[in-house]
Amino acid sequence: MTDSGIAAATQRAFWPWRLPRPGPHAALAFRLTLSMIAAGLLAVTVVWRVLFPAETEVAALIAGVAATVVAVPVLSAGVSSLISPDLHGITDRLVAIAFIAAAATGDMTTAAVLPIVMILAHVLEERSLLSSQAAIRSLGRLVEASARRLVGDDGAVEVVSTRRLAAGDAIELRAGDRIPADGIVRDGTSSIDTASLTGESVPVDVVAGDPVLAGSINLDGRLVVNVTRVGGETTLGKIIALMRQAEQAKPPITRLLERYAGAYITLILIIAAGVWFASADTAAMLAVLVASCPCALILAAPATAIAAIAVAARHGILIKGSGFLERLAEVTSIVFDKTGTVTRGQLTVVGVVPSAGQSRETLAQLAAAIGATSNHPVSRALAGLAPDGARLPLVEARETQGFGVTARIGDQAVALGRPALFERLGIAVSQIPDHDGPLAGLSRGGEFMGWLLLADQARPEAEWALDDLRSLGLERQVLLTGDRETVARRIAAQLRITDVTADVLPEQKMARVLQEIDQGFQPLVVGDGINDALALKAGAVGVAMGAQGTDVALASADLVLMTSDLCRLGTAIRLSRRCRRTIHVNVAIGLVWTVILVVLAASGILGHQGALIAAVVHNFSTFAGMANAGRLLSFDEMHVSPSPREPVCQERAEG
Repeated sequence: MTDSGIAAATQRAFWPWRLPRPGPHAALAFRLTLSMIAAGLLAVTVVWRVLFPAETEVAALIAGVAATVVAVPVLSAGVSSLISPDLHGITDRLVAIAFIAAAATGDMTTAAVLPIVMILAHVLEERSLLSSQAAIRSLGRLVEASARRLVGDDGAVEVVSTRRLAAGDAIELRAGDRIPADGIVRDGTSSIDTASLTGESVPVDVVAGDPVLAGSINLDGRLVVNVTRVGGETTLGKIIALMRQAEQAKPPITRLLERYAGAYITLILIIAAGVWFASADTAAMLAVLVASCPCALILAAPATAIAAIAVAARHGILIKGSGFLERLAEVTSIVFDKTGTVTRGQLTVVGVVPSAGQSRETLAQLAAAIGATSNHPVSRALAGLAPDGARLPLVEARETQGFGVTARIGDQAVALGRPALFERLGIAVSQIPDHDGPLAGLSRGGEFMGWLLLADQARPEAEWALDDLRSLGLERQVLLTGDRETVARRIAAQLRITDVTADVLPEQKMARVLQEIDQGFQPLVVGDGINDALALKAGAVGVAMGAQGTDVALASADLVLMTSDLCRLGTAIRLSRRCRRTIHVNVAIGLVWTVILVVLAASGILGHQGALIAAVVHNFSTFAGMANAGRLLSFDEMHVSPSPREPVCQERAEG
C-alpha cells in the first residue's frame, strides 16, 4: 500500500524524477498538509458566507482554491491506479471520478471536501503500515554501531564500524554491549539477553564454544567472540528479510478481491449513471460514487494480517507471509521430524551400568574427565557428568577415530569407547547392555569399570505441546525420521504418537507428506535440518525450528520458531484461527456497510449533502475494521512455569 494510490502519485507529481524522492513519512506529511490547507480554506469559505451572504462569488472562489490544492494528488492517484492497478486503487479511482463530477457541476465545496476526507482516511490507513516498517528499521538499527575488534597477537583492540566486520574476526564484548554479528564464544562466560530476537525474556548463559546471535545483549562478564556471520547472513538479518517478505505479501482474500476490482467499478458506474438518468439528481449520483469506496473491505485482510504478524514476532514466531498465516488455521494433521525437532538433537547420558565392585560416582567422574578431551558427540555428553573442578588430571590423551579415547592418570592407562576398543586393547568387558542408542565402556589399569548409556531425549516441553495440539483438534500426528525403528518407536511412545515412519531418506519424507495430502489432510510439517527441506516445501505449511535449524530449512519453511520451542506451535495455530475470524468479521463489516450506504445514496435518502454524509459515514466502517484488527494486539500467550519440573508450556491466552 505504501507504493500505491496517493502515495506513489504524490511523489511522482510533486517531486521531479531527477531529485531524491521523499520517504513514506514525508509523503504522508505532505498529503496531510495539503488537506489541512484545503480544510482551512473551506473554513474561511463558511465564515465568509456567514458574514457576507451576498458576496457568493468570493466564497465560491475560495472553495475553488481549496479544491485546486487537493486536486493534483487526488487526480494523480486516480491515474496511477490505472497504470499500476491494485485493490487500494478502487478508492482512488472512485474519489477521482466523484471529484471531477462535483467540479463539473460547479459544486466546488463538495469537490474539496471529498478529497480531504479521503486523504485523511488514507493517512490513517497507511499509518499502520508505516508502524510495521518502523519496527523493521528498528531491528536493523540494533547492530548499526561500532565493535571492538581484536588485532594482532597481543590482543590490541580497535574500534570499527560493524559493517567492517568479517567472518573470522575476533571481537571483544563487555557488559551491556549489543552483539554486532553472529559468532562463537572463544573466551569468557556471561548471560545473554535474546529477547529482541526470540521474545524469550529469560537470559541465556553462555560459555566458550556456545553460539551467540547478532542483536542480543551481553548482560555481564567479558566475552571474546569469533565472528561467523555478518550483515544479512546473520540470524537477525534473516529475521528482517522474513518480516519484509511478510509485510509485502498479499493475503489470499486481497488477491480474490483484486480479481473482481474491475467488475466492481463497472457495476458502481452503471448504478451511478442509472441514478442520474432516473432522477437527474447529481447529489445522489455523487453520493453513490463516494459510498461505494470499499475502504473497510480493502483494509479487512491487510490490517489484520499485519497485526497478527507483529504479535507472532513478539512470541518468537516469524511468518513469511499472511497467506501462510491463513493456511495455518486450516491444517488438519502434523508431521514431525524427530532429531532436533521433538528431541533435543544432542546426546545425554540416560544410564550408568558399573561393573561389580565399581561405584557409579567414580565411573561418572572418570568418564567426564576423558570425555572433556574430545569433541565427539558422545564425549561431549559424557563431559557434562562432572563439573570442571571435579575432573581428574589426564595426560597423553589420544583419540582413535571410530574407537574412542585412551589416556593416562598417573601410572594407570584409562580408555573410553566402543566395545571394539576394548577388544583391541585386550580388556575383557562385562555383558553389553540391551540399549537402542550409543553406549561407551570405561576401563582403568586394564580393569573394565562399566558402561555408560546415551540417547537423544525428547524435548522437555514436547509431550505437553503435542497434547496442546491435540486439544486444538490436531489428533493426527506423524513422526518421520531417518533414525532406526527402535529409537523412533521409543520417542514416539513417550509422546503418544502412533504413526511412525523410520529409516527414511529426504525424498521418502516428502513422499510421505504428499501421501498425507492425497488422503485429504492438510499437513503442518515441522523440521530443522537439510533433510527436512523437501518435506517442509511439500506440506500445506512448513515450520522450521529456527534456533538450531539450518539455513536450508529456514529458507524452505513458511514459519520459523526462533526459540525452537514446540509450545509455540499451539500459540501460532490459535493466533492464526483468531486472525482468520477477525478477517471474516472485517470483510462482513465492510461489505454490509458499503451495500447499505450505496442503497441509501441511490435512493436519495442521504439528501442534497449525500456525498459529504457518505464520505464521513463510510469511514466509520473503516475505523471499526481497524479497531477490530487492533484487538489482535492484545493476544498474549506467555509461558508460565510454576516449577522447573512442570511442563514449560502452561500458557495464558487472552481473547
